[in-house]
Amino acid sequence: MTTAEIREEIIDILENIAPDEDLGGLKDDVSFREQLSLDSMDFLDIVMELRKRWRVQVPEEDYQNLRSMTSTVTYLEPKMRDLKRA
Repeated sequence: MTTAEIREEIIDILENIAPDEDLGGLKDDVSFREQLSLDSMDFLDIVMELRKRWRVQVPEEDYQNLRSMTSTVTYLEPKMRDLKRA
């Protein structure tokens, strides 16, 4: 997957988890929690969706890598480079 495809996938996941949020102005370097009304359960939903859709495992100690769009894409790029949707 390309960087743009990973970003689109993250936005799709966020749209499903927080359908009332306006993601059009999402800033890449600002944490999701600062921009969106996400709680810890929503964050776990993001992790679960990555596992369900792409079979990507994110260990708990790596959760801090999923704070913003930039950090999430950077973390996921090597894991998703050669993946096809589950």
